[in-house]
Amino acid sequence: MKQITYVVANPLGIHARPAALLAQCCVDFKSAVTIEKDGLVADGVNVLQILKLQAKKGDALNITIEGEDEENAASKIYDLLHGAFEEKKPVEILKIAFFGTKDYDRLFFSELVKDKGEGTYNSDIKYFNARLTPETASLAKGFDAVCIFVNDECPREVVETLHECGVRLILLRCAGFNNVDLQAAKECGITVLRVPAYSPYAVAEHAMAILQEANRRLHKAHNKVKDNNFALSGLLGLDLHNKVAGIMGTGRIGVCMANICKGYGMTVLGWDAYPNKALEESGLLTYVTKEELLQKSDLISLHAPLFPSTYHLIDKDAIALMKDTVMLVNTSRGGLVDAEALIEALKQGKFHAVALDVYEGEDNNVYTDRSDEAITNDITGRLLMFPQVVLTSHQAFFTREALQAIAVVTMENARNFNEGNDYGNAEVAAK
Repeated sequence: MKQITYVVANPLGIHARPAALLAQCCVDFKSAVTIEKDGLVADGVNVLQILKLQAKKGDALNITIEGEDEENAASKIYDLLHGAFEEKKPVEILKIAFFGTKDYDRLFFSELVKDKGEGTYNSDIKYFNARLTPETASLAKGFDAVCIFVNDECPREVVETLHECGVRLILLRCAGFNNVDLQAAKECGITVLRVPAYSPYAVAEHAMAILQEANRRLHKAHNKVKDNNFALSGLLGLDLHNKVAGIMGTGRIGVCMANICKGYGMTVLGWDAYPNKALEESGLLTYVTKEELLQKSDLISLHAPLFPSTYHLIDKDAIALMKDTVMLVNTSRGGLVDAEALIEALKQGKFHAVALDVYEGEDNNVYTDRSDEAITNDITGRLLMFPQVVLTSHQAFFTREALQAIAVVTMENARNFNEGNDYGNAEVAAK
């Protein structure tokens, strides 16, 4: 067990920004971190609990770190507390139009922008329920920045409208940026910043969860039991142990998924435009050609970004190479899979299980309650006809840890823009 006593030196105390940075630092470690002040205790990974301590200048924080990596965690936390909070003088408040707002978005963002002045995020947020579209882009008039998500629309038409409204910054509270016309943003002098990574574990764990739901027909089993039907007909699944998992895209999320599959006792194959040889050397996976992966895999999990080169990565020809009993899961981008080719293959009896958190044609459904409406989306309706298919609504990222990380990194991006700091790997630009 390691202990650190820290006397708050910041004139504003442990306000939103230091609390956010401290929580994100603690998330990186296996060790449990607790922070105590005057008998109140906060979980080190929870920014909201840290803020509730209301630590002011001169208050003493007693930090306890316990676990297998406590030595490294204590060192990192000490360095953060004693060196990372030196700030520039306050600048003008950054006005941000926040599109597509849900209650859970406000949970962290509203807390992070409460403080103003030196050392804070120094931003004001106005929340709009509407998505960013050509019809709603004019709402950004008078704002310095817009904050958008994966289901917002930012083609050239929207980018040019934002420019006319005075917007200088597009904040993506996600990793993907395929919904933004980067060339138009460059021409209009608009900076585009994203969240390169938040919680790869959240996405990979969801991928395996819905894959197993489809494989073991858990969605059907749940409904049958609710109807007082305890028969097992229609619920037959497959063991994953000793099967072959094909990971298409071996970035951080793909690596997490590979480790999960390895834990199930699977042999893991990988395909990536830029192979990471260290993964082979560690024994986690073996890189093969795309064709070999498609032919040999019993489970195929997609974790590639959506570029022109990966659009319809899974098309009619790719599906033809797969085993008839293959299991497919996509938690990356809908455009990776040709929905029409997938549906046609399902009609022919291909696929033991298909689990999709994303799919072509999902945009108008994502994060929208349509429970009082008929299913009019053609692709959604047809996919839901198949008993081996499970759909979720673009929720793979949706954990408390991921939401906190998204909020913190997004506001760090906003602050860096406002103060003229380096963007690191957050900036995306036209090539």
